[in-house]
Order: sequence, then structure tokens, then C-alpha cells
Amino acid sequence: MTPPPGRTYRSRPSRVRVALRRLVAAGLLVAFFGVALWLGVGALGSEGGGAEEAVTPTITAAPPPPSLKIVFPEGFTRDQMIARAGAVRNIAQRKRKITPRLSGPTYARASKAAKVPAQFRGDAKGIEGFLFPATYEFTAKTTAKKLVADQLAFFGQNWRRLDLRAAKAKNLTPYDVLIIASMIEKETIAPEERPKVAAVIYNRLRAGMPLGIDATIRYGLDVPGTEALRVSQLESDNPYNTRNRTGLPPTPIANPGFASMRAATKPADVDFLFFVRKPDKIHHFFTASESEFFAKACEYGFGCG
Repeated sequence: MTPPPGRTYRSRPSRVRVALRRLVAAGLLVAFFGVALWLGVGALGSEGGGAEEAVTPTITAAPPPPSLKIVFPEGFTRDQMIARAGAVRNIAQRKRKITPRLSGPTYARASKAAKVPAQFRGDAKGIEGFLFPATYEFTAKTTAKKLVADQLAFFGQNWRRLDLRAAKAKNLTPYDVLIIASMIEKETIAPEERPKVAAVIYNRLRAGMPLGIDATIRYGLDVPGTEALRVSQLESDNPYNTRNRTGLPPTPIANPGFASMRAATKPADVDFLFFVRKPDKIHHFFTASESEFFAKACEYGFGCG
């Protein structure tokens, strides 16, 4: 039969051909999505340095613990260091909201239990003098025992820098030198006067004279520098009274710094036996003459007659 003009008819595909077409279409879809997925991963890798790096979490190192400082000035006694440790702890709590392990009581226990350096153990009568004064950094976890150990370590480092030959020639032990250094520390403010004060101590020891250093009396009787010494204190029988006793006091009277230690090993080559504080309260007048000493003491307002 001839089809009518104007219409075109197409024959219906067979079932096999339809199935084949569907299979080809499914393959094309799989290929398309595979390429798209590959392109996406590649883009991540190009920006993040690889697929693994893109999903690896960033690990940030913990910040270091806050640093604290404690300052022990030259000439501080152990008792003053105990008080300073307590004060620093209070400041850390109040101003920085940090509670350190270091405290006045823990420093008192640690310094009392500490052993003096080996070369001094035959003579030393306590830890006073060995707690090297300096500025120390610590954290909230630092123990008082660690701080005291650092002080003793720094003492050792500085002590090894000294030349003790001159002191040994005068029959002075290392502990004697440390005691002298502590008196120099407490008696001087002007750095250039340290060797002169050392010379007075050496000269008086050699002459068998009492040292007459009031700082030793203050230490022995626990009299602060802000208070005047009474006559009864000046005449006391305390072992640290170097006005009525000859020789050195039993122990150091403070913890000296390196400059005073060095002066104790290298006194000035002078014949001075006396010194008196000048009105500026910083410098001293030195002399070998007793009459000149009394005249200056009167002039400076320390009493006449």
C-alpha cells in the first residue's frame, strides 16, 4: 500500500536496539560523573596541597606558660628573700590572675633544707651568703626548691671567677672571704668604695682591732636600717656585735653580689682603719687616723666628745 502523501512514518525500533541504546547512555553518564569527580578532587589538591592535606586538621602548639620574675637585690638577707617570694606571689595572683607554686613559706623551707656548696661545708653555719642575688625568671609551676637550686648554681659560677690566693696568704678561709663580702655589701653604696671598706676590714683584722661595723649588730639583733641603734644594742653581748668583739661575725650578714665578693679578695692597698658616712649617705670618709676620724664624725653630726 502506498502511504498518503504529506506524512512520514518511521518504523518502531526493536527491543534489542532499545536495550542497547539504554546501556550506552548509562555508560556515558557514569563516565561524565567520574570526570566531574576527578576534576573536583584535582581542584582541591591544587589549592590545599593534595587530598590528604585538605582534610588533615591543623595542630597548633600550646603557648608557653606565662613568665614571671623575682628580683633579689644584692645585700638581701634570707629573711628578706622569704618576704620577697611571698610578695611576688601576691602580685602574680592579684595582677595577673596566676597562682605560683612559689611562696614565702615554700621558699623558707627550701632554703633552710638546701645544702651549702661542698667546699664550705666544714665551716659554714647555714645557707646565708650563698643565695646569689639576681633577677630570676620562673613560671607558675616552678618550685621554691628549683629557685634555690638556681641561686646556688649561680653562686658557684660567680665564686669560681674569684682569685683567692691573696686571702689564703692572710690565712683567711673561703668562708671568711664570704663573710667579709657580706659586710662590704651592707656597708657600701658607691661601687668604688668596696675595695676601701675591704682594706679597713683586713687592716683591723691584722691589728687585732674590733671591726666596729654596725651592720653586723643590726643583723644579729634583727634591727632594720630605718631604726637607730640604741646604746644597749651597741653594748650587747650578741655574737654579731663587732664593736666589742674581735674577729669576724659567725656567719655572713647578707647575700653579696659578685662585686663585693671580688672586693673581699682584692682590698685596696691603703692603710685605712676608719671610715664614717658622709652627709650624702652614699659616700664615706676614710682615714688611718683615729683623731681625724672622730673629728669628721663630729663634723658629720654623729656626736662629739
